Amino acid sequence: MMLQARIARVAVAGLTALALAACGEEAADDTTVPPASGAARTPDAQEPPPIPVMGSQRTILAFGDSLFAGYGLEEGESYPARLEQALRAKGVNADIANAGVSGDTTAAGRQRLAFTLDGLEEKPDLLILELGGNDMLRGLSPAETRANLAAMLEELQARDIPVLLMGMRAPPNYGPDYQRDFDAIYADLAQEYGAELVPFWLASIYENPNLFQADRIHPTAQGIEELVEATLPQVRDALPEEEAEGA
Repeated sequence: MMLQARIARVAVAGLTALALAACGEEAADDTTVPPASGAARTPDAQEPPPIPVMGSQRTILAFGDSLFAGYGLEEGESYPARLEQALRAKGVNADIANAGVSGDTTAAGRQRLAFTLDGLEEKPDLLILELGGNDMLRGLSPAETRANLAAMLEELQARDIPVLLMGMRAPPNYGPDYQRDFDAIYADLAQEYGAELVPFWLASIYENPNLFQADRIHPTAQGIEELVEATLPQVRDALPEEEAEGA
């Protein structure tokens, strides 16, 4: 049974009570991968043969807020869904479960993390942790954000689950003190807990308003594609090496 099917049964019951509405209405859990779209192909078009998916299945849990949930996007357009498609196109037998909840702060994520993990039949090969943006939008203390993320990293470390931490940054209008304290959180915690890090995971689209929806917070479908392309190497590197058969 795919990881997505297993997580769906255990996550839905607890998410409604735990989710907070900071970035808009809760988006549906979304990991369906539709056929790739693009221009019509001509009979003479020469395309490279697809790379075959190789090796055992690599399960990834994408744990975050509306930026993972796919807020404002069509089914199959979320970051986890497109990331899974991109990994498989590179030959990685990836199965990504989308545990993104719109509006989640780090406090809400901290509350539901153990519940979500306990409901899985097997631990994931990698957890991508993407939270903190809603803390910033609400002006919550960076010390609170740091403490909540640290608690989640401790939980994951205790369960021996590798983590890729998706860093966020505060804009200058929050003031130099807030910006300094918030921006330091992710690199500090990644070093402390041995997590892999994307220092600022929106960096590739941050200065292009055309890649954001009208709210200027959530990426468009094209913005998601840009994010996947920019972060794909780091996700691949964060996946633990497969154990040799018979090891």
